[in-house]
Amino acid sequence: MKLDDKKAIFGWAMYDWANSAFATTITATFFPLFFAGYWNEGVPITVVTDRLGNANSLAGIIVALMAPVLGAIADRGSAKKKFLLFFAYMGVVMTSCLYFVAKDNWILAAALYVFALIGFAGGNIFYDSLITGVASEKKIDFVSALGYSLGYLGGGILFALNVFMVKSPGTFGLADQTEAFKVAFVTVGIWWAVFSIPVFLLVKEPEYGEGGSGLELVKAGFAQFRETFREIRHLKTIFLFLLAYFLYIDGVDTVVVMAVNYGRSLGFNNQDLIVAILIVQFVGFPAAIGFGYLGGRIGPKPAVFIGLTVYLFVSVWASFMQSSKDFYILAIIVGLVQGGVQALSRSFYAKIIPADKSAQYFGFYNMLGKFATIIGPQLIGKSGRLLVVFWGFSEITASRASIPSISLLFVVGGILLYFVNENKGRQEAKYLSKDS
Repeated sequence: MKLDDKKAIFGWAMYDWANSAFATTITATFFPLFFAGYWNEGVPITVVTDRLGNANSLAGIIVALMAPVLGAIADRGSAKKKFLLFFAYMGVVMTSCLYFVAKDNWILAAALYVFALIGFAGGNIFYDSLITGVASEKKIDFVSALGYSLGYLGGGILFALNVFMVKSPGTFGLADQTEAFKVAFVTVGIWWAVFSIPVFLLVKEPEYGEGGSGLELVKAGFAQFRETFREIRHLKTIFLFLLAYFLYIDGVDTVVVMAVNYGRSLGFNNQDLIVAILIVQFVGFPAAIGFGYLGGRIGPKPAVFIGLTVYLFVSVWASFMQSSKDFYILAIIVGLVQGGVQALSRSFYAKIIPADKSAQYFGFYNMLGKFATIIGPQLIGKSGRLLVVFWGFSEITASRASIPSISLLFVVGGILLYFVNENKGRQEAKYLSKDS
């Protein structure tokens, strides 16, 4: 497929517009709020935090274990779009089914949420890997940032609509806020399904694979996974980057999935939390584009360093927040760098891996990202409960004290990233592509 084709870039980037509705409305906001207030009504906040952390961690483990092998199979069979279709619409169905979960049935709600997360994260493996067949090295930073930017805008638009629906359910013919929350889950599923269509119509599958029957592809995929694992172990640049990414993305993703729950533990009301999420979305839209241009001018690695420095400040300052105004300021700061760190990490990695093995290498990339989000939510949830049980901290004090620990992830991850040599990584990628 011709690189830098405008229609293909648009089709690819629109999947971010589609699935970011799940990340914003479900993962970051509505599910944590409804999980605590409807499916866990009357349960202590530390217990709810632990249950939510367990759900995020379980989904992360499942995706992490299957990602590299699925990527290898997809590469061998040129089946990235097929896998993307399967996982995307699994996420769509599971998200929509949250509408039917009865009050206090937190186990079923958590189970559907886990499967929806698997669909979301599993689809991203193959979506990310398609970027090497869409954008040239010259434009890949911008294209990656464009995806995240449209994701912020699209996710923000639907989120704003859902917020209005929850605040004024009668305007939409709904009985009350409970029904509005449930309908919001369905709107996310519809949005995700409809706006995923462009990626399937406009992006062509890169023809790297060798084809074969289903069983042959599975066998070849496992063999390729073992080969890729051996390659990564001996490729210093890719290995070092993945280790750095594993650490710092832990902090980034923990902020994303636990921010609302943390705000609730400090006593902020739902309106404060929702406004903060809207701020992140609409600040993140232009900021991600800006980071894409910045990455093109100074390089993706220095731009990521800027973002990690800001996150280091955020992780410490968050424990001292006192008012909703502080929370809003924090949201603005996070919105300025969140998409940039994610987008430029993706494009930087795409530059140092062989294009004909992109799905399997992005399988490892997403695997480490999912293992990282196992640690982060558990770190906050378990440390908070330990401080309450063994040290007698109050619920609010324990929540505050558990936050700054993630700053270590940004520091160590940044140090490791400093030693990643981009030019050497590109040479290794070219050699592997030629050798394959």
